[in-house]
Amino acid sequence: MGNVNVTIRMDAKLRKEATMLFEELGLSLNQALTIFVKQAVREQRIPFEIKMNTPNKETLEAFAEMEDMKKNPDKYKTYDSVDEMFDDILK
Repeated sequence: MGNVNVTIRMDAKLRKEATMLFEELGLSLNQALTIFVKQAVREQRIPFEIKMNTPNKETLEAFAEMEDMKKNPDKYKTYDSVDEMFDDILK
């Protein structure tokens, strides 16, 4: 099967950074993109997970505390108003 040209638009800074990275890995940008597309076709999916940034430890702990608050509301202090809450925490 013959080769075809494919044109893509990419931010110039991203292209420069990607080109530098792939050159360090011994690949051209074209070779790296071809590897990506071959892997995607082989796996019938994007060959890596696309996700938001992983929350840091503090954020994960806050999520866990929130879940615990939902499950065990009696363990936590409650307030009847925002003013009451601020009065308590700003003492």
